[in-house]
Amino acid sequence: QVQLVESGGGLVQAGGSLRLSCVASGGTFSIYTMGWFRQAPGKEREFVAAISWSGRTARTYYADSVKGRFTISRGYAVNTVYLQMNSLKSEDTAVYYCAADLSRVVDTSTWVPGYWGQGTEVTVSS
Repeated sequence: QVQLVESGGGLVQAGGSLRLSCVASGGTFSIYTMGWFRQAPGKEREFVAAISWSGRTARTYYADSVKGRFTISRGYAVNTVYLQMNSLKSEDTAVYYCAADLSRVVDTSTWVPGYWGQGTEVTVSS
């Protein structure tokens, strides 16, 4: 059973940066995709970014709303993923959830992760 723990959320001014971290444990050798979703107050959860790998090759995916501002990457330990968020806007305010899957993602619009973290809150003040 995979467990995901996020960290790095907080309060930041618009234009600032934050880096979220997610550490997976339990069955991590079977994980092929990790990513981030977010849910703003009163809105549905939405895809933010994902990284899917096969051997030494990794592919990244981003929502249009964060392209050019957010970067997803894997840590030296394969069970860690980061989300570097730059040029933050008030509309980025949300609870950010780490997600993982035992399969490679090919279409993020239909991706339903098998595992979720508890979430970390990001608040961007304008």
